[in-house]
Amino acid sequence: MFHTTFYVRRLHSLVGLLALGMVLFEHIFTNSMALGGAPALNGALAMMELIPHPIFLGLEIGAIAAPLLFHAIYGIYICLQAKNNPERYGYVRNWQFALQRWTAWFLVVFLVWHIFYLRIFTKGIAGVPISYELLQNYFVANPVYAVLYILGMFAAIFHFCNGITTFCMTWGIAKGPRVQNVISALSMGLCAVLCLVTLAFMGSYFVM
Repeated sequence: MFHTTFYVRRLHSLVGLLALGMVLFEHIFTNSMALGGAPALNGALAMMELIPHPIFLGLEIGAIAAPLLFHAIYGIYICLQAKNNPERYGYVRNWQFALQRWTAWFLVVFLVWHIFYLRIFTKGIAGVPISYELLQNYFVANPVYAVLYILGMFAAIFHFCNGITTFCMTWGIAKGPRVQNVISALSMGLCAVLCLVTLAFMGSYFVM
């Protein structure tokens, strides 16, 4: 018998790990160039502009937008079905379970706002290229937006890093509690490092 839910959940887990991971690490790496000032970040952005537009658009739609849309839609379904279970998961895992769902809801709203404003409106409709100067003026003139962006990045980082643990559990890589705890600890360590990098490059806009 073909268990649709079984395979769709695994596809959802795999897509989330690969698609969100790829977008997250690309964003953090590119934005971290802001630590080197305008020349470093603008140079990194210029390198991406060297990709032919049809290929870049195809990658955005096929490798990023479509997978993330599937992950988001099915993730919403999972969130609506999910219930915390402290007796089964324990205190820490239950909080991680809850935060995974809460960050999912926050990310849906954040990504719609972030993508529409920067990718669709600013770059696509207004034709204004993304640059260090643009981002610095945007964040410095609107500190609330800077805070929201940091919270959005933190939510994405936690959702991805905690997703590593759930991915390993879903795919049978981490079968015992001890292995799951080790993977969870390593994932949260990665989460802390990526959050610190995010704070560093965001803070650079206000001190340079």
